[in-house]
This record gives sequence, C-alpha cells and structure tokens, in this order.
Amino acid sequence: MALTTDSHPAVLSAIARGCAALGFEMSCDPVTGRLLRTLAAARPGGRLLELGTGAGVGTSWLLSGMDPGATLLSVELDAAVAAVAAEHLAADPRLELVVGDGAELIDALPPGGFDLVFADTWPGKFHHLDQALELLAPGGLYLVDDLLPQPTWPADHAAAVDALVERLTGDPRLHATPLDCASGLLLATRRP
Repeated sequence: MALTTDSHPAVLSAIARGCAALGFEMSCDPVTGRLLRTLAAARPGGRLLELGTGAGVGTSWLLSGMDPGATLLSVELDAAVAAVAAEHLAADPRLELVVGDGAELIDALPPGGFDLVFADTWPGKFHHLDQALELLAPGGLYLVDDLLPQPTWPADHAAAVDALVERLTGDPRLHATPLDCASGLLLATRRP
C-alpha cells in the first residue's frame, strides 16, 4: 500500500468514508496532518504516542512521516471509531492500536520513553497533563490541537483551553509555542 498520494496519505479517502458512516467529525485537519508527518519524519527510529486515535486520520499522517524503525502507540476510547482506524491501518507493523482509556495508558507507561506525544483527546491534555509530559524524552516534542473555538466545544471550554495554554507556556520543563493555524496548535519540546 502506498503511504502517500500527492500530499496526503493514500488511506485518507477510505477513512473519511468510515467517518461519514459513523457520523464522526472530529478528525484532524490537513494542516495539522502535514505538521504531524513533518514531526514524525524528524524523529528517525523514534517512539511516538498518539492520545486519541479517533478514526485514524492523524495516525495515517504520523505513519506517512515515520521511517521503518519508528514505532507509534495510539489509544482510542471509542471502540466503534477505533475500528475504522484498525480496518485501514492495523496491518502496519510500526503501529500498536489500543482501544481503552488514555489516562490508564498514560499511567501505565514509563517516563521518558517517547520522542513525540500528540495529545488529541482529554487525557494528556486537560487531565493527566503532567503525566503525559513526563513521558517525553529530553528533546521530545508535545503537540496539542483544537485550541481555537470548535463547534464541538462545551459551553465553558474556552476557559479550560486558556488555562492549558498558560500552563504549557509557563512550564519550566518546556519550550512551548502556540501556533495560530489549523484548529489552533501548540508545539512544545522537553528541555534537556
């Protein structure tokens, strides 16, 4: 299977059909996807963690940037949505898909083991943040998205997003940069 066609992973069309069948509309956008691919490519042989597989859109972008020696561990709570990702991506030997609670996975992982953490769900972003940051190796990258207002946000969510950005940009363990693009991103690196 080709990893990419033109500028996007070849499997995106099939994943989009699976998302439509489920009514799932929370996949990452192409700008975020391209950034994920770039960050994955910058970590040859890297160990990557995705918190919130969804239907596998972000996962496919990460895989399209990874080299043969890199690995990706991805977790999704919603089994029906995760099944779309599994259908299209599980054959890739670099990928381990977990259906379960992201917070439980974060708690079970040893610190310092990941070169890139993409937090695209509540665990590792709005709770279990310190634990997720501890998973980063020195120089490891942490990316969050959906920091600009989204139609799916609960009514009081803007305050939580502001607190998250303030918390990450003020964390002495990190160099963090909010990026006013796509759905609203923040990229941070763990200081050595």
